[in-house]
Amino acid sequence: ASFTISLRTVDNITVMIKLRPGVSPSCQIRVKNVIGSELKITPGENVTFSFTCSTPEKYFIMGIQKNIDCVSGPCPFGDVHLYPPGLPRLNRTFIWDVKASTKAGLELKFSTPWLRQIEPGETCPDVVSYNIDSCIDTATVNIGTFCRNGSVSRIKLLGGVIMSLHLPWDSPLTTSGFNIANRASIKRLCIIESILKGESSITLMSPNYPLGFPEDELMTWQFVIPSNMRASVFFHNYSLSNCERKEERVEYYLPGSFSNPEVFKLSDSQPANIAGSFNLSLQGCDQDAQNPGILRLLFQVVVQHPQVDENVTHLVDLSKEWNMTVTIHFEGWPSRIPLMSEPICLICKNPRTCDRVLTLVSGAVYKISFLCKDLSRLRITAEKGISCVDIRWCQRKIYSLLVPKVITQLPIRLHKFIWKLLAPDLINIEITSPSLKLQQHVPEQRCNTSYSYSIVSATPETELNVGVFCPGGSIEKIQMRNNITISLKTFGKGFLNESNHQDLKMSFVPHIKDECTFTVSPDPKAKVYLQTPNWPYGLPPYVSISWYVVVPSKQVAHLGFSKDRMGIACETGRAYVNIKEETLGAEETVRREDELLPKPRNMYHDFWVNVSNCKPVDKTQLTLQFWVTFADKQIDLGVIIAVVAGAGVLMAIGLTVCCVKKKKKKSQNPMVGVYNPNVNTQVPGKQGLFTKGRKKNESHVYAVIDDAMVYGRLLKESNGSVAPEVDVYRPFDGPIGSLPPSPPPFSFRKDIKHSPNTEEPLPLTDTDHDTYTFAHQKSGQSEDSRDTNEKNNADTSTSLLENKEQDDLVE
Repeated sequence: ASFTISLRTVDNITVMIKLRPGVSPSCQIRVKNVIGSELKITPGENVTFSFTCSTPEKYFIMGIQKNIDCVSGPCPFGDVHLYPPGLPRLNRTFIWDVKASTKAGLELKFSTPWLRQIEPGETCPDVVSYNIDSCIDTATVNIGTFCRNGSVSRIKLLGGVIMSLHLPWDSPLTTSGFNIANRASIKRLCIIESILKGESSITLMSPNYPLGFPEDELMTWQFVIPSNMRASVFFHNYSLSNCERKEERVEYYLPGSFSNPEVFKLSDSQPANIAGSFNLSLQGCDQDAQNPGILRLLFQVVVQHPQVDENVTHLVDLSKEWNMTVTIHFEGWPSRIPLMSEPICLICKNPRTCDRVLTLVSGAVYKISFLCKDLSRLRITAEKGISCVDIRWCQRKIYSLLVPKVITQLPIRLHKFIWKLLAPDLINIEITSPSLKLQQHVPEQRCNTSYSYSIVSATPETELNVGVFCPGGSIEKIQMRNNITISLKTFGKGFLNESNHQDLKMSFVPHIKDECTFTVSPDPKAKVYLQTPNWPYGLPPYVSISWYVVVPSKQVAHLGFSKDRMGIACETGRAYVNIKEETLGAEETVRREDELLPKPRNMYHDFWVNVSNCKPVDKTQLTLQFWVTFADKQIDLGVIIAVVAGAGVLMAIGLTVCCVKKKKKKSQNPMVGVYNPNVNTQVPGKQGLFTKGRKKNESHVYAVIDDAMVYGRLLKESNGSVAPEVDVYRPFDGPIGSLPPSPPPFSFRKDIKHSPNTEEPLPLTDTDHDTYTFAHQKSGQSEDSRDTNEKNNADTSTSLLENKEQDDLVE
């Protein structure tokens, strides 16, 4: 097919057809008998041409440029048409180059559906785009690139303009979509007007973005918004130049403000909750010639309906908190940047200061409100620091690691609460959960609570991930060295109810030898799994971890490991597993990394498990898991039988002794002992028991000696006759004290025969070493001895013999 393009001289239009960059010239342009790769048609020419291929759109592009001079002659204001007609279907660009004086302004007015600014490199959905450059004298400034279907309705420019419309080869567009009008000077680089009718969002950029805004220039954005809507401004990306004079800033003309224009720095939180239309201006400065820097800005304007509870404020009292921050943010912050097309949730600390992210600091009281239809899209992240300054004071204080009620009372879900615990040298940190206890999150025993704790021990050189824990387990206490970070993370909405039962506490304790020590007091009915920290990446080199497991007194613990070996090879040092019961004389079980781990075993007392790492060779890590179960102690049947048999034997011996004793009493008269009359017989410690003096009181004369003196001999003699031993009395020549000596213990000598003339001193247990000798009386001497004793004891109210007889009657 052939094409004919006829250009009038008065139109001042030039058409240029050329190959697309990077395409091989396998298709050519034929003009009469001449074949080439380019064709230029100037004003006043009439050219007929054709292509040597059937798909020229794959190889060629076309440019149509119209020059308009508004300086030397009148401007052709009004609608701009796509001229000339009958152009081939190629990717084409229409360019309108309008020359104008800086004393007058030009206005580009776009027909609906208006325009939307895009970032450089971004592509429009229908591949139809507008590019606008402002020309001031010899300088050219790129106002921006725009797609159709937006809110930009007009752009006013100072001086000339170069307007470009890019159309794909198959675009059905037949009109330019804008017109040009003449306006008075606007005294600034440009004015961009946007009309936002309903809930919407628009993104705009400063001229030349991402390059620098012209030095000491001024531009304005005008936003036309219904008075019943609310607008908020957010600066997403900006940079500042190096100013020698003036200051880069933004100025707002806000409805109802008594201080217009309101001036803000680009680093400030920008106005929000604006009721109705407003203007925003960007002002540059005089830049440093040696190091000018770049002033640029990308921002967003969000228009929303007024919220139902926009006047409802929430009191956040952090005046009594210390070293704490509370950040209210959108879900996924800070790693995820929300799309600009997403619905906006704003947090406001006053009617005009709102943002997607709001940080509150301790020591102040805030009244906040929300501009958000769905509060479930917001989250709270809080952080609190606890450090020890005075060791003497720190070691006496217990800190409760609880989420303050001022946070849980907000209608926003808590995402994470972080405690950063800083301990000085030689002081460690102890975490306890007295009532709930902690459960370690392991594959075999997963946490299913509404929140969990992630505990990390950190130094400037290394970081040890102790593990993830949740309430309702068996770990009562964790002691750790170095600084600790505890992160409480919530899951679902259940934390609001469970937050009232938190019992995690922290204190500073003296130095411990291990990197981490766990105290475990398991539920006797549960199976407890415990694993080394830093799972599954392995313990750091030379780190030692210990577990102290409490075993109830009436139960036995069963300890086992989840694998047979440690699974590492050491480059330096040795790795060990040590097991030892906490009882006197208990043996310690030790295994190296090259040995099999202990088989499952019973532990009858509290016990320790220690894991110490070496420096492993590459690609091997020490990860160890063990489990503990409990069972009631079983009493051995043999032990029961032995106890019963022993009790029976003792009962038999007792009955035999009783029978022999009664038989002896019937067949034998009482034995008489002779005692030194000069010895004190008062009971030790009972001074003043007798009213008479020691020498006048004859109560110290013993009338009889206990039957046990001869009881052993009765059992030994097979014929039943008794031949008692006779001891010789030895006079006492020592002084008489005020207290009597303690009676000596009886001594039975089974294998030694005593002659009547042999003296045997007996051991004394008191300090008064008085000497006693006893005579075992024969049966024929009974009456004489009794008469003698009665005579000697005439002054005694009750003789010891009578007491003895009364005792026998009682038996």
